[in-house]
Amino acid sequence: MDAASPDLQRTPLYRAHLSLQAKMIGFGGWEMPVYYSSILAEHQAVRERVGMFDISHMGEIEISGHAAQEWLNSMLTNNLARLTVGEGQYTLLLNNRGGVIDDLIVYRRAEEIYFLVVNAAKIAEDVSWLHEHGPEGVTVSDLSRLFAAVAVQGPKAAELFNQIGELPSRNHIATFKLNQVPMLVARTGYTGEDGFEAFFPAETATQIWSSFLDLGTSFGLLPCGLGARDTLRIEACYPLNGADLTPETTPLEAGLGTFVDLKKSDFVGRDVLIQQQASGLRRRLVALKLAPKSAPPRAHYTIYAQTEPVGELTSGTQSPTLGTGIGLGYVGIEFAKLGQALSIDVRGRKFPATVEKKPLYKRAC
Repeated sequence: MDAASPDLQRTPLYRAHLSLQAKMIGFGGWEMPVYYSSILAEHQAVRERVGMFDISHMGEIEISGHAAQEWLNSMLTNNLARLTVGEGQYTLLLNNRGGVIDDLIVYRRAEEIYFLVVNAAKIAEDVSWLHEHGPEGVTVSDLSRLFAAVAVQGPKAAELFNQIGELPSRNHIATFKLNQVPMLVARTGYTGEDGFEAFFPAETATQIWSSFLDLGTSFGLLPCGLGARDTLRIEACYPLNGADLTPETTPLEAGLGTFVDLKKSDFVGRDVLIQQQASGLRRRLVALKLAPKSAPPRAHYTIYAQTEPVGELTSGTQSPTLGTGIGLGYVGIEFAKLGQALSIDVRGRKFPATVEKKPLYKRAC
């Protein structure tokens, strides 16, 4: 496992993964665990109990200064003016054509300080884009190398974190300590379950990882890899940057209009989105569910309406929870209505599928 490509970066938890005999793969420029035991076992742990993911490859960017809110609001699609201190929101960073550079979470840490959690493969591009547009009175600091992080997800995650401190509310961030190590703990998630993301000094990564494994023993916690993270997020219909979201797709096409405030003052890409909204969408990202006993769908498989190709899958998997194939894909707008009958070409054979309401899986409250 040590003979990885020299181009792949490793998180501070790399050795911990090897000690657990994780299967490692390249992902977004990083060498990451795809699974430890099995994708199915790890998926079920998150749906039924609790699982823990290494997310140290994600980026952390701090925006500060007296003009931070006004400027950052001109760079992101959601409205930062709605955030109180300690609160966060999902938002998107767009190019001048309205395409998605990155989707991210932004937290308001103080009156003039914002903490951005960005996708691993986009750290350098995001920082460069922000620096390029940054005015006087705003500081953009890439803190990614300083942090390690884990995501603890599942119906028992709150019980586990109750042992550490007072739980933050959904979409909030708070300061914690675990074995005297300071950390930031957010409550957002990427699996469709309740979940927490803990950010802590990189040099304490192995210590904190081990502490969470110990705390989670009585809850049946399993370390989880990218394989389960993908099946979980597709069931919850969370888009993946670089697959479901690209510089050629807009948030409106991706069904993320809830996170775009076209009424606020100008932001990068706004004019394009206003024009797209006025003229009407030509395509949309839809959730698809295949008929039982279909072959597992994968990204780039063609979507058909009868004999006509009408789109392509951007994500696909065999859903452990639903017991059938599911996927996300862009189709012409006339084929995007709920209940639309379509088919997916899986290695030369077409399998029936229908457009379903998002999310495909929703946890019991």
